[in-house]
Amino acid sequence: MLERLLDGSLMPHGHCLLWRPDLLFLHLTGDSLIAVAYTLIPFALVALVRKREDLIFNWVFVLFAAFILLCGLTHAVGIVNIWHGYYYLAGLLKLITGVVSIATAVVVWRLLPEALAMPSLQSMERRNSELDATREKLEESNRLLEARVAERTKELQQLVATDVLTGVNSRREIMRLLGKELSRSDRYDRPMSIMLVDIDHFKVINDRHGHQTGDWALSRIGAALLAVCRDSDSVGRYGGEEFLILCPETDAPAAAGLAERVRLSIAELHVDSQLAMTCSIGVVAAD
Repeated sequence: MLERLLDGSLMPHGHCLLWRPDLLFLHLTGDSLIAVAYTLIPFALVALVRKREDLIFNWVFVLFAAFILLCGLTHAVGIVNIWHGYYYLAGLLKLITGVVSIATAVVVWRLLPEALAMPSLQSMERRNSELDATREKLEESNRLLEARVAERTKELQQLVATDVLTGVNSRREIMRLLGKELSRSDRYDRPMSIMLVDIDHFKVINDRHGHQTGDWALSRIGAALLAVCRDSDSVGRYGGEEFLILCPETDAPAAAGLAERVRLSIAELHVDSQLAMTCSIGVVAAD
C-alpha cells in the first residue's frame, strides 16, 4: 500500500490539460494560492486557541484547523500531479479530508444551539446600555443619599450645638467656642470679654409657678439675650439658669455697657404682675 501511495508513475494531470500554458497557469496558480492560504489559516487558528484558553469551543477550532490543513495538502498534491501521477496519495488525502470534514460538520451542528445561545454583539451592547443606565440611576441615588446624609448630619450637629429649650448654644458648644476665641485673642493679641449671666432667685419661679413656667421663662431669657447681643457675640447656656456670653473684639468698658443692656432686657421680662426677673452679671476681659 505504501508503494502504491508513493507511486508517481501514473499518467500526470498535465496530459489532461494538454500541456497548454494557459490551463497550466490557471491550475498551478489557483492550487498554489489555495495551498498557501490553507496552510497559513490553521496556524492562525492554533495560535488563537493557545492564546485564548477561555474559549469554550477550542477543540472545534482544532478540527477546523485540521480540516483546512488537509484541504491545503490535497491542493499541494494536485500541483505535483500535474507532472507526476500520485493519485493514490491524493485520493487518501481526500478521503481523510472528507472524514475530518464530516466530523467537523457534525460537531458544528451539535454545537449550533450553544453557539446561538451565546449573546450577540447587539444584545451585549443593549445590556451595556442598560447597565450604564442602571449605574447612572445608582449614582444619582447615591448623590441624593449623600446629600440627605449631609443634611441630616448638619441637623444633628446643630441639634447637639444648640440648647433645645432656650435656642442658644449648648454648654458643649459654648465651651468649644470659648477655647477657640481665647486662642484667637491670645495669638493675635486682640481684646475679648466674657460675661456670666445668672438669673436671680430662679428657684422661686419653679417653686411658685412650677417647672413648666420656669422653662418658659428660660426660653424668654434666651430670646432676649440673642436679641440684645451682637452678631459677633456667642451666647450659650452654661448651667440651669446661667448663661455665658463671649464678646470678641470687646474690651472691659464695652463689655460693661453690653452687660447693662442685658440686665435691662431681662428686667423687662415678668413672670406675673408681682414677680419680675433680675440677673447678676460678672464681666471679665481677657488680657
